[in-house]
Amino acid sequence: MYRGYEAVIGLEIHAQLKTKSKLFCSDATNFDAQDNENISAISIGMPGTLPVLNMKAVEYSIKTGLALGCTIRKLSVFARKNYFYPDLPKGYQISQYDKPICENGELTFMVEGRERKVSITRAHMEEDAGKSTHFGDYTLLNYNRAGIPLLEIVSGPEMTSAAEAAEYGRAIRQIVRYLDVCDGNLEEGSMRCDINISVKKSGTQKLGTKVELKNLNS
Repeated sequence: MYRGYEAVIGLEIHAQLKTKSKLFCSDATNFDAQDNENISAISIGMPGTLPVLNMKAVEYSIKTGLALGCTIRKLSVFARKNYFYPDLPKGYQISQYDKPICENGELTFMVEGRERKVSITRAHMEEDAGKSTHFGDYTLLNYNRAGIPLLEIVSGPEMTSAAEAAEYGRAIRQIVRYLDVCDGNLEEGSMRCDINISVKKSGTQKLGTKVELKNLNS
């Protein structure tokens, strides 16, 4: 708390699932590939291509959801998240919205010697985008990462300090590494963290205006 205000923090952690192929095609997922080596007509969004779901990614998502105490949906649905940017050749990302594969979980972890519980709102599958590297007036595009399976783990807006958020992130990383569903290599982008932050007056329930910080990995 600072001058009568307190932080409200929620985390969206994107864990790259440790599969040998992408979410909807057989392209490889190895990090050390040459630029645009692991691509195909499907991963670069050519017209007429059809996605086929990677069942190992589904298995890893369910495994993680169970470890987080989530309810696993018998019917989960993929949706299109439309945005226009060069790293997304289809013009939309295949993700999950109102019917995610995992929801309503909870994570217990330790913060400065005390136990803390934070709800897991959802954990949903989605495909990753490509990578843009900017050089002045031009941009290079590498689509090796496009279509790699991600599990986005979304917490409730329940943390109130940087220390809590950091320990929550470490606990998620420990779990996915223990389950061997994600290697958790932050330097390779295998796990990325977006943080939603607002402030509110202490003792009130109404939340303030939310700000999202992207890719705050360390």
